[in-house]
Amino acid sequence: MPEPLLRAGLITSTSEVSFFLDGRYHLLLPQVDGGGSPGTVSGEIRANAIANSIIIHNHSGELARGSTIRLEPLDPRQQSFRLFGVPVGLDFHWEQRKNLRYRGLLSLEPGDRTTGEGGLQVVNELGLETYLESVVASEMSPHCPAALLEAHAIVSRSWLIAQVEGTRAPPLPPTGIATESDGTTRIIRWYDREDHGSFHVCADDHCQRYQGLPGSGAQAAESAVRTTRGTVLEYEGRVCDARFSKCCGGVTEIFSSAWGDQDLPYLRSFPDSPSGAAVVAHPLSGEQAARDFIRQDTPAWCNTRNRDLLERILPRIDHGTTNFYRWELFLPQDRLRSILDHKLGMDVGPVISLKALRRGPSSRIVELEIHGKRNRLVVGKELEIRRILSESHLYSSAFTIQPTPGSHGIPSGFKLRGAGWGHGVGLCQIGAAVMAWHSHGYRSILSHYYRGAVLRKRY
Repeated sequence: MPEPLLRAGLITSTSEVSFFLDGRYHLLLPQVDGGGSPGTVSGEIRANAIANSIIIHNHSGELARGSTIRLEPLDPRQQSFRLFGVPVGLDFHWEQRKNLRYRGLLSLEPGDRTTGEGGLQVVNELGLETYLESVVASEMSPHCPAALLEAHAIVSRSWLIAQVEGTRAPPLPPTGIATESDGTTRIIRWYDREDHGSFHVCADDHCQRYQGLPGSGAQAAESAVRTTRGTVLEYEGRVCDARFSKCCGGVTEIFSSAWGDQDLPYLRSFPDSPSGAAVVAHPLSGEQAARDFIRQDTPAWCNTRNRDLLERILPRIDHGTTNFYRWELFLPQDRLRSILDHKLGMDVGPVISLKALRRGPSSRIVELEIHGKRNRLVVGKELEIRRILSESHLYSSAFTIQPTPGSHGIPSGFKLRGAGWGHGVGLCQIGAAVMAWHSHGYRSILSHYYRGAVLRKRY
């Protein structure tokens, strides 16, 4: 099969965007006769969404308008465009806006009106291998050991092809809000790639980090993609829906704890520990087992506090985070009520208790009960729990809860002690990087995290 082409959503909703075209680009506009190219453009350009049209301007005035405007480089491998104000880490604690450079075709399109966003969206069209060169350097530092970059290239390629070809996990049932007979409100939601209807993949942590052309160390990322070109993980003849997260916290999680209620045989839960290392009892679905595990400093590939190593393997955007493996957070009562009111749109009243109703085998909470004086809620799955207990997102839902004494039976706050960063399913990026640091090759890394999967060259 040929290398797939894909559409990556860079900015999904805006009324105005600016970019710089490095070199000449064909200006393509949809027309009644099937399309046309009124000329070429270059340099700094601004685009606006007005009514049902997108209008592009430069310093001399209007260049073109249309329902969709596509800008195609004359030399796709050598030319690039710089997009200003790209959101990075949207809604997470490292959220920021950056000016990023991309290869490929730039498409300015109407925003997704089915979601109520409107405005315009910016989509990048390019070959999958070119896209992967950026993903590998965006997800991890290009200064990582080569084996980690090669493993990540295969994982990211597999995940994306599974989305494009439909070999991912089965379609998911609707998620949302329901009220039970006792008045408890159940809010069970999860978020996945199919949330994007008009492109294959977004550019942020919701899918995979795609933060433009790699800078220093670009050669290492390009080499990893070239070395593994076309290679994917497969299970029983189907491309693996190869999930990954930053740090599993010592035990990996199963698919159904984060997404739909089906599980995939190659995404298992197991201790992320070197062979023969002592670990706590697994699974960690029980409350006492979870408490013991999170309290202990158990051996694991991702259990490293070597700052020199972490700064070498992590991209610069992650350097400000120091407590991947174990973390603590105190939520004062007033702050918790304010966050819940903002995230849920309801005042639950003073929070009497937070209680884990169901945990996955890595200790991640899948359903959390929030008992307020005015409302009782059950919230899931793991990302929704992380979202509603923080102004951004908690590092993970693998945490224990300790109320602090207050007055009249109302705690003054809640202390959370947690493990890991992210959903914990599939490859643990820090664990895999440490494995590579200890001379494990990419095949060893992939067989550790995707048990039963095999490698196959597709193109």
